[in-house]
Amino acid sequence: QQPKSGYISVEVLTDTIEAARKPSVAAIDGLALGGGLEVAMVCHARISTPTAQLGLPELQLGLIPGFGGTQRLPRLVGLAKSLEMMLTSKPVKGEEALGLGLVDAVVSSHELVNAARQWALDILARRKPWVATLYKTDKIEPLGEARQILNFARAQTRKRAPNLKHPLVCIDVIEEGIVNGPKPALYKEVEAFQGLLKSDTSKSLIHIFFAQRGTSKVPGITDRGLVPRKVKKVAILGGGLMGSGIATALLLSNYTVILKEVNEKFLEAGIGRVKANLGSRVKKGQMTREKFEKTMSLLRGVLDFESFRDVDMVIEAVIENVSLKQQIFADLEKYCPPHCILASNTSTIDLNLIGKRTKSQDRIIGAHFFSPAHIMPLLEIVRTEHTSPQIIVDLLDVGKKIKKTPIIVGNCTGFAVNRMFFPYTQAGLFLVERGTDVYRIDRAITKFGMPMGPFRLADLVGFGVAIATGSQFIENFPERTYKSMLIPIMQEDKRTGESTRKGFYLYDNKRKASPDPELKMYIEKARSISGVAVDPKFVKLSEKDIVEMIFFPVVNEACRVFAEGIAVKASDIDIAAVMGMGFPPYRGGLMFWADSLGSKYIYSRLEEWSNLYGGFFKPCAFLAERAAKGAP
Repeated sequence: QQPKSGYISVEVLTDTIEAARKPSVAAIDGLALGGGLEVAMVCHARISTPTAQLGLPELQLGLIPGFGGTQRLPRLVGLAKSLEMMLTSKPVKGEEALGLGLVDAVVSSHELVNAARQWALDILARRKPWVATLYKTDKIEPLGEARQILNFARAQTRKRAPNLKHPLVCIDVIEEGIVNGPKPALYKEVEAFQGLLKSDTSKSLIHIFFAQRGTSKVPGITDRGLVPRKVKKVAILGGGLMGSGIATALLLSNYTVILKEVNEKFLEAGIGRVKANLGSRVKKGQMTREKFEKTMSLLRGVLDFESFRDVDMVIEAVIENVSLKQQIFADLEKYCPPHCILASNTSTIDLNLIGKRTKSQDRIIGAHFFSPAHIMPLLEIVRTEHTSPQIIVDLLDVGKKIKKTPIIVGNCTGFAVNRMFFPYTQAGLFLVERGTDVYRIDRAITKFGMPMGPFRLADLVGFGVAIATGSQFIENFPERTYKSMLIPIMQEDKRTGESTRKGFYLYDNKRKASPDPELKMYIEKARSISGVAVDPKFVKLSEKDIVEMIFFPVVNEACRVFAEGIAVKASDIDIAAVMGMGFPPYRGGLMFWADSLGSKYIYSRLEEWSNLYGGFFKPCAFLAERAAKGAP
């Protein structure tokens, strides 16, 4: 006979363990996240080590705690803190947990089990309180105040995550326990959990959870038993925005870093940027002054290659200029030891071209960081047909140590992220020239869940970069790029985006963006160059159509990236989109989202548009073949 829903939560945990006449004490070391913490809260006391982590991160998977967490956590730490812990999924460590009342004592890990045993005996002898967490009320605010706190949390949640239902469900279930008592609320919790388990959001977030953990598994590379070699000292060439960001990321994970620049002035500026990056951590209280000094002492600035003789890895982050990079790699081969990994942070240039003048093609690899490099979580590791598996395994290990999610990609224009997203801005330009409002497009795309629309993004990146990368794609994929003169016309007029306070938007001194009425003039000029007329259909384009016309070309290019073997697996493309471009994780990443709409639907829309508007929308062979089979 099927036990009714709520069997574990109510009959086992609550009515058997918590209500038992024998006391139980949870001894916590390592991770008590989700179910682990829920079981610990059922016990009559909790003892942890200082490094233990306690939390309820279920919302990250589109779920809510399902074993009583929504009821017991508020009763141990109060409503406000428990809401924060559940809604942000952030865990707390031993000492903080003690201060909150989540644990009753903190001891070292070798004393843990003995201390917990003694505590259980003390409860039995009534030397320590015997507490059933579910019925504890001293931490819960009076009803009126509790309602205010819950309503505030609801308002914040709606503002922060307007597309998500499950955080609101979590708040409702917590409220149920406060209004109607914890026991009925346990059943409501189970019921809500079961419902969410079937939701698209949960399926998407669970997919992302496993996809993220799967990026570092690469057939033929990581399954050969290769052990990553020790990388202790890393040299970085170029102290610009990227170089200094990469240096910061390495320093934060205790690597010794050498920063090389071409002259004193640039070197000083580069070291200054690293200082500022770390300094902002001190300001935010994420780092002590002492740790700051210690971290800075791992950095050394140089102007020549003398100190490169014992480095284990070099990352080149100079401007995108082929002959300059070729010269640098020829020099590196002369000065660096033969075991040294030679990496480039190029975002557009072919690695084979970069290593053309060397005999070291087997140790040349791409390490493409995203800006700002010490904050963005993705690292694209670019392999050529010459890169040795050992070098890939080494870089994967460094990526993991500096807390990046690495994805391994093949060598092509734009690699995975920049290549599949080049149609993102171009599709936006296509719509604007036909009469869709710039600001409506950005609004529709942010409403869909992107951090910013294509035009706000172009402003942020700057038009110089946008034109440089755009021309790479025009050169390499001429048949499927949409050529608009809008950005070059604006750049000619000294508008280059956020840095000049004028791009598609106007910016005040706090970097707040507002629409610019003058934009119309530039758009009309670009239209006349393209020879395109305003089409009433595009003026009134629905939000759904805006999202599809911007993202389907992106999906189409991602299909090419997949079919050409540039990406190892479809789930890597999902992670690339989420972590490299901010695609909403609750939609499961680009390919996962596309599959929810179906290959047939996406193919038929692209086919229809390409017949009307040309090659930019033409579905690729892979997509056509999948649609014909009705396959994902």
